[in-house]
Order: sequence, then structure tokens, then C-alpha cells
Amino acid sequence: MFREGKKSMIKNIILDMGNVLLNYDPEVVLNYFLEDEGDKSLIRRELFEGPEWVEGDLGNLTDEERFFGVRERVPQRLHKALKQCAEEWHMCMQPVEGAKDFCDLAKSKGYRLYVLSNASNSFYGYFPRFAPFHYFDGIVVSCDIHIVKPDIRIYQHLLKKYDLMPGECFFLDDMESNVQGAKDAGMQGRVFEGDFEKIRACIGF
Repeated sequence: MFREGKKSMIKNIILDMGNVLLNYDPEVVLNYFLEDEGDKSLIRRELFEGPEWVEGDLGNLTDEERFFGVRERVPQRLHKALKQCAEEWHMCMQPVEGAKDFCDLAKSKGYRLYVLSNASNSFYGYFPRFAPFHYFDGIVVSCDIHIVKPDIRIYQHLLKKYDLMPGECFFLDDMESNVQGAKDAGMQGRVFEGDFEKIRACIGF
């Protein structure tokens, strides 16, 4: 929990995208295109947990190009389903319950809102399901700068791009390592576990 003196310093709330603003759940697309549990497990491991996924977030591969690398490790009979999963995985990206209300309230209280996301270039297609880009005061996506969280440089890039003081920033992410990266960059932060009321209490509004 943060001390009262620190709460008043926060002016900027920086939000991860996946599982904070939009739900990221590969099981949705796996269940949609596949029936066999073994096949789901294979594609889950090779696509969503494989090296190509990170390369996409780094901006080195498109979603389509991810497929070409992964298919070498997947039986030919699954290539059609794999391609569908690689290109349509973002069907799962629907707004997290309570996220828009939280953001609306934060804006009404005068906080500036930013997004800092590890994502491929398909981000720009599905992200407006949450809100228009101009709703936020700034957005940094890993694929555009070829750096992913929790590399401290991505936090420093956001701070420099938008001329933010780290001590005035509160970072929210569903992964502890990413929150620690923000703290290493001088921000405050907390792991999001589904309860926006707890986050409001931490920030103080």
C-alpha cells in the first residue's frame, strides 16, 4: 500500500492493454478453431508461447509471418487451423469488465491516461474495441520501437516521449515482472488482479 503523501503525487496512470483494458485469452481462439485437446495444447505451445510471438511484439514479424515460422513445428493437417489462430487470435480481445468505468472516472478526476503495451502491429486494428486512440493522452506499443516490457528502455521511452516525471506515474499491468520494470524506471505500480476498486484505493481517488 502506498503512503498518503505519495498518492497525491500521481498525475499519470499508465495502463497495460492485455488483461487490463482488453481480455487476452488464447483459449477463445483455440476453442473456436480446434476440438482436440492435444491439438489445442500443441498450437498453444508453439504459437502463443513460442519465439515468434515475442518477435511479433518486437515488431519483427506480422501475425501472418508468425504462422510461417510456427508451421514448421506443427503437422500439416493442422496448418489451416494454425493459420486461422495466428491471424484471428484477437477475437478474444474484448473490454475487461469495469475498465472503461475506471478510466472514465480517472479522467474526470484529472488524471492523464497512457497505454504501454507489448503487442504486434495488429494492435491498431483491435484496440479501438476499448476506446478511440484519442481517448488516451498517449500510447506506446512495443512493435513500433522494437522493445518489450519489462526492458527498462520501453518505460524510459514513454517517459521521454510524453515528458513525464516517473514519480508522478502509476503503472498497472497483470504481470509482476512488468510492474517491477516500471518500478525500476522510477514509477509506482501494482499488479492488476481484476479489482479496479483496489487500484483506486492505491492511487487515492
